[in-house]
Amino acid sequence: QVQLVESGGGLVQPGGSLRLSCAVSGMHGILFATSDVDWYWQAPGKDRVLIATSTFEHTANYTESVKGRFTVSRDDSNDSKISVALQMTRLRPEDTGVYYCHLRRTLITTTYAYWGKGTQVTVSS
Repeated sequence: QVQLVESGGGLVQPGGSLRLSCAVSGMHGILFATSDVDWYWQAPGKDRVLIATSTFEHTANYTESVKGRFTVSRDDSNDSKISVALQMTRLRPEDTGVYYCHLRRTLITTTYAYWGKGTQVTVSS
């Protein structure tokens, strides 16, 4: 059973930084190596929005609002400790919300997708 668990959220002042982590369990490293991992942000009362992706090719994509401020990285050097991090800097009050990790893996024509339960980030003075 693949499980994703986010951590690292909390209260931070505007301009501050946080590092979120998404721990992946129940998946062999070989399968993770062929997976894309997304970070979504959900503001209060709004839909989830895709903000960053770490691709299986070890590239990263960002939505315009977080480019230059957020960095996504993955660590699959150890099968028993696979994770994807989202380093967030220069945080703004409008970054407040719940951040979710989402893993996608496509095998031929079938896509397997998994969600974490999210971690709350509050940016406020």
